[in-house]
Amino acid sequence: MTLLVGNKGCFAVEVGEWSGGLRRVDVYAAGQWLTCDDNMAYVQQLRWSVQHDRDRLDSINYLPPPLSGLPPATVHRQLWVSDDGLREQWPFLQSGPTTDNVLALLFRDGDRLVITAEFWREEHLRRHPEDVGAVFVAEIDAEELSGVLQSVVAALGPDPISP
Repeated sequence: MTLLVGNKGCFAVEVGEWSGGLRRVDVYAAGQWLTCDDNMAYVQQLRWSVQHDRDRLDSINYLPPPLSGLPPATVHRQLWVSDDGLREQWPFLQSGPTTDNVLALLFRDGDRLVITAEFWREEHLRRHPEDVGAVFVAEIDAEELSGVLQSVVAALGPDPISP
């Protein structure tokens, strides 16, 4: 059984079938399939990472927007090239091997949250030259994102291999 949570045009996660102790999980942001390089997830790690992202939502509302007044794609680029440690305040989708091909951030911009994502691996960029330099941006309400993340944690369910 496959379950899609959210809207692929904004932010969505599709939880699929088990296969050899892993579970297929596809993540989408701004209409872009982010787990195109590896969509087989270690469920225990993924469940923890998704819950961690959900738990961080409350603290993000108290942080000032990074580099206020700039477009989200510009903020994303500037945070990733900066050595000042500022980007560590807004990590997102650090879910292990399924999303380690993507540089992703989650930050507040006005009264909405912004998800930014960019592919960085040379292998991916050689296969998909249209992604070179592209920053995918999705705006989402905090409650909607929280609901998606909570639903993903529930959908992942228990690991059938665990005793």
